Amino acid sequence: MRTGSMLKLIFLVSFAATPVAAADPLYTLEQAIVLPSTDSDWDYIKLEPHGSRLFIARRKDGLTVYDTQTHKVVGQVENSIGANGPLLLPQYNRGYVAMTDGSLLSFELDSLKVIERLSLAKDGGLNGVVYDAVTKNIHAVVGARTAQSAWFTLDAASGKLLSTKVFPFKKMDDPAPDGKGHLFAPARYDKILMKLDSRTLEERARWDVGCDQVVAVEYQSRTDRILIGCRGDKPVFIALDAKTGAEVGRAPIGKGIDGMAVDETRHRIITTNGGDSSMSVIEQAGPDSYRLLGNIQTRPQARVMQIDEQSGRVFTVTADATFAAPDEMGVASPTFHPDSFTVLAYKPSAAH
Repeated sequence: MRTGSMLKLIFLVSFAATPVAAADPLYTLEQAIVLPSTDSDWDYIKLEPHGSRLFIARRKDGLTVYDTQTHKVVGQVENSIGANGPLLLPQYNRGYVAMTDGSLLSFELDSLKVIERLSLAKDGGLNGVVYDAVTKNIHAVVGARTAQSAWFTLDAASGKLLSTKVFPFKKMDDPAPDGKGHLFAPARYDKILMKLDSRTLEERARWDVGCDQVVAVEYQSRTDRILIGCRGDKPVFIALDAKTGAEVGRAPIGKGIDGMAVDETRHRIITTNGGDSSMSVIEQAGPDSYRLLGNIQTRPQARVMQIDEQSGRVFTVTADATFAAPDEMGVASPTFHPDSFTVLAYKPSAAH
């Protein structure tokens, strides 16, 4: 063999033997705890502020309370079949749950004792409930795909209905309060975000959002930015200036986002995406600087989430399912397997 060929072979062998640096895992699965369940689907989950109880809205099984430290079910709210979107308010010792039949369930947060189940939307489809600290009111939003979307405003301390307002949009998702007297309200299929007066719900501004489906909205007070997660063929995270509505940043995310959270300690935004079984992690280097760090593989249908602000752990849920053959509209509906409902806990890597 010629000398040049020998040196080339040595170089190739040495190069092939050089280990490739592994990607930072960002998050790793810490626990996967299976809970007793029927064939129920689910919607939002909510972690108790400064606590370890995770409230899980399982539509056929009701509002289940799971302890993230003992990894056990520690309670069940009675009369909560049809639970869809919980809200927890320790300052009033109250919890509220938007129900699929259009009612709003209230309960004592410490004892889980039911206070009332108030009928609001006669056609059902109550999606979620949010709290506005300025007015000390809660807003329950109908998220059904109808020609109009109704909002119900109630006193947070008593649960008394104060007013009802109808918006001319097909579907609205939960608004984000800024703590300054405004609510940022998305109209999913109209590709817009409205800035509302939280006292009157009058529209103060309306901005077009450059994506197909505006689903998840969070307000970040530290930067005065509106953080948005969008579904569609090109799912994307978008950041807007809360004063002007101008887009200041964007990053690609996984398909089927339903959950989004901000980790202020690690300066990142996390989305859970049930469409492609992923969790997208975005670095926030500044108010107008956003970069996708990576996508963590999760499990099918894991689309909602909560973050423990102290530890940075991320919780999401899923269940095994069988999908029927698609109907004439091409929709394949899932049937979830009994006793397969799973709470997943992901912890940030040691490097973060």
